This record gives sequence, structure tokens and C-alpha cells, in this order.
Amino acid sequence: MTDPDRERVKTYHELTKHRLDRYAPGPGFMDWATQPDPFRRFAGAPRIALPLLADTLDTPFGHLRRPAGTAPRPLDLDNLAILLELSLGLSAWKVYGSTRWALRCNPSSGNLHPTEGYLVCPGMAGLPAGVHHYLSRDHLLEHRAAPDPAQWTALFPATGVLVGLSSIHWRETWKYGARAYRYCQHDAGHAIAALRYAAAALGWRAQLLEAWGDDDIARLLGLDRGEDFADAEREAPDVLLWIGLESAEPAPEVLDKALIDARWHGKANRLSARHLHHWPAIDEVDAAARKPRTPPCAPAARPALPPLQAASTALPAATLFRQRRSAVAFDGRTGIPASVFFGMLDALLPRPQVPPWDTLPWEPRVHPVFFVHRVEGLEAGLYILPRHGRAESALRTASRPDWLWQEVPGCPPHLPLRRLLSSDTRQAAQIISCHQDIAADSAFSLGMLAEFRDALGQGPWWYRFLHWEAGMLGHVLYLEAEAAGVRGTGMGCFFDDAMHELLGLGDDRFQTLYHFTVGGPVEDPRLSTLPPYAHLKSYNAKAQSSM
Repeated sequence: MTDPDRERVKTYHELTKHRLDRYAPGPGFMDWATQPDPFRRFAGAPRIALPLLADTLDTPFGHLRRPAGTAPRPLDLDNLAILLELSLGLSAWKVYGSTRWALRCNPSSGNLHPTEGYLVCPGMAGLPAGVHHYLSRDHLLEHRAAPDPAQWTALFPATGVLVGLSSIHWRETWKYGARAYRYCQHDAGHAIAALRYAAAALGWRAQLLEAWGDDDIARLLGLDRGEDFADAEREAPDVLLWIGLESAEPAPEVLDKALIDARWHGKANRLSARHLHHWPAIDEVDAAARKPRTPPCAPAARPALPPLQAASTALPAATLFRQRRSAVAFDGRTGIPASVFFGMLDALLPRPQVPPWDTLPWEPRVHPVFFVHRVEGLEAGLYILPRHGRAESALRTASRPDWLWQEVPGCPPHLPLRRLLSSDTRQAAQIISCHQDIAADSAFSLGMLAEFRDALGQGPWWYRFLHWEAGMLGHVLYLEAEAAGVRGTGMGCFFDDAMHELLGLGDDRFQTLYHFTVGGPVEDPRLSTLPPYAHLKSYNAKAQSSM
């Protein structure tokens, strides 16, 4: 960690703020001829077709709201296939005229999907040991690295697998320019949460391995193999998660040793024939926020909280994961009861062994500020949810002195929701969210304030960690909205400093990193929906056998 790197991260953050009088640097137009291929493939890598078994997983979504709510399934190929299908896999195809595009279980800014997934596993029936790339379009694994089986078996724990995530920044910069690095980190956070929820539905544990360095991850996943990428767009290492029957953390040097003589297969496809724009700010912040190997975080103390209330739906988790959508418009009428709103907020507080927050070892660093418009039994106005005990004092000190900071009538006593202002905030929400109607036509919208200065003091890579946490908050709200019969959508476009000015934040102690909104969706009747894997023979054979 160096001070210059931290300053470069701060410089990037300032450069990429949207402002009321100008937007962050971007391409200014959509060059459809160079739209990136949404699917990375490794030509020449052996392929392992995965079974489509998500429909067989009947774990209710409500079981995920309590510790050890689901009996663990065996760690085998079938259940790993379900894990990937319900986290990084396709959820549907949308069709408009002659145009068709895929949706996935893990949401993404602009549906551009910069996040790639990798599976690192011991050998098992039907699945060779080593490093695999997950190709979501075809629900298959591409076998990238084959280590010596005997050595790998001796060194790799048999109780779980590693799932690695990387980002192809170009997929987002094609549309969003310099601000795209932020969106890549949001998407990584969504993917972390999606993996944790899917693992929980299988009864498995999940743990983010935050001590690993980016170079460690790149070597393990083969992202540093220049010969395998040639002129293809490179992937930046993001994170590893250990997922399995019990906690474990394989050491980087142990797996390095096991991969020294591994056979690597496959060459990455190029996603765009040409790149009309280059954004040096992305390269600079990526280098500055690169993470070295570090000691593990000290586990955060988790306050004693009552169990989460029963879920608002009896749907299986698998159904909910796949029906999640990003709303494009709200009806401006639909509200939700205060009890449902409080339940959604309660799911944002960390509890031991409750997904997705048990994945993160650190104390919460991101605190939502709500513009409440249509919550029945709750006054319209501005509210805040400090997510750990010391945050309220810090937020009070940093923000406007005339905020009310009132406890909210009817709110569960353990939920630290505070009313700052009673007022109609629809216009403010709309203006701050880049004049988007969905911020005002919703039941509520929100911005996510991060403990910016203190977090970056721990290392410039915490810039990424903060965005991951914000993305995870968004993912929880996506699923909670679906469970409540409404819909959510993330908003990467917002006027950063306009939000700070509204709250009276005069320095960088807190910065808003992600905005979100929840309401009654307006569906587009021009679009039709197809099942996610209807294009595969295995899907059609399965459908025929069930008739």
C-alpha cells in the first residue's frame, strides 16, 4: 500500500462523478458494431456439459433466512451444476422482433456482464480436477488447467471448491466509459451475493478469501497467461470464494505448487473486432487498487439480533433467483406495507450463518439512505439505516446538524432506522438519480453511503471492497423485492455530489457509491420471454421426457 495509489483511487473517483452540469467522461454514443460478445469462450479447451437440475432444488426461499436452515447436499457434479446455474447462469431470454438477448441470475449494469466465473475443484465423478471456466450460455465448464491428479488430491481439500471471479472491463467501458470500473465492482458484489444465496439453498457454506492477492488469483485462474489471451480482451482478477460443506482456506503457495506442471488448454475469444475508445483512467485505477496478499481480516463482531421474520413468499429459492429482473419503469402507484419495508431492511443487517452477509469477514461499511415515497404506515421522507453500532454517531457528525434522527414508530427495536426528514422527496430522488423517473415512481429509492476515507486508509483495494458490499446490498434488495411481489433495479447513474450536498456531507468521510429503487413494475408488452436454456438439446430432451 502506498499513499500515491490511494490518491490515484481518489482522483479516479472524483473524475468519474456525474455532476448536475456534466456527466463523467464517456463515449457519447453507442457503437453497435463493436458491442462486446457477452460470452467468453476458450477455444480448444475440453468441455464438460452440466446437467440442468435447478428445477429439482425445492429449498424454500424462507429457509435461507435462518442459520443452518437447509440440510447440506452432497458435493458432487450435479449439485455444483445447480450452484452455477442459479448464480451465474441464464435466467431467461428476452425477444423483441428479430433481436434476442439473455438475462442472468446475477444482475449487471446495462446487462453487459463483465464478470466471468471459474471453478477450481478436486476430481469427482464426471468432473476432472483442476481449473474450469464456466460458460453460462451453454451451461458447461471449459477445462482450462489439468494438474497432476495425485498431487492435486493430496493438496486440495475434498470438502469444497473455489469459485473465482474476474472482470472484463471492456464490456462496461464500451457503453459507460471511465465510470465503468465502478460498475464492474458492483457486478462483482452482485455475483458474490448470488453465489452465496445459491450455496445456501444447497445447504453449503461460503467464505470470501480476502487475504489472497490479485496476482495469486490471476495465477490460479490462468488470467496471467498472455499466450492464452493474445489479442483478446484481458480479465482482471476480482475474488475467490471457498464454497462447500465446511470452512477451509487453501493456501495460495500450495495451489501454485500443484499447478506448476499443469497442462493448460484453450485460447480466449476476442469480444469486439475493434475498440474505438481507450480509457486510461480505467487502467490507472485498476493498477492503483490492485490488491497484494494480506493477512486475513479479523472477524467482525456480530451483534445479537432476533431471527429474521418469515419471508413474504413460499416460492422455492430457485424460482425466485430466476424470476429476478431489473425493472425499467414503475407505475407511480404501487406501495408496500411498512412491515414489509422493515423486513427488507432487516435483511440488510449481518447475522451469523445467514446469507449473504456471513460471506464477508469485515464489519459493514455501507449504510443506505432511503427516499420513502409509498410505504403504507410510514411518513414520506428521508431515512437512514446505520448498519453497525458506531456508524450513527459518525454519520450524525458528518451530516447536516438539523436532521431529526428520530426513531421510527412501529419499527422493530433492533432495527436502527432513523427518520431524518418528513417531506415529499420524490423530486429530489429523481433529480439526484440522473433525472430518472424510476427513482420517484417507486415505493422507495435509496443511495448507499460508504465509509470512504477510513476504508481507503486500510488500502486502496478497499475501493473495490466497498463497491462489492454495495452490490451485495443491491442483490439482497432485488430478492427481497421479488419475494414481496414488487421489483427492484440498480441505478449506477446518479449525481454523486448532489447527494452529498443534500445530506450536508462536506468531505470524503462518506461517499455515495450505488443507488437503488423498488416499486411496482410496468412490463413492456412488446417483449416476449423464453426459458433460459431452450436453445440446448439437453433442455429440450428433458422437456420431452417430462411430457
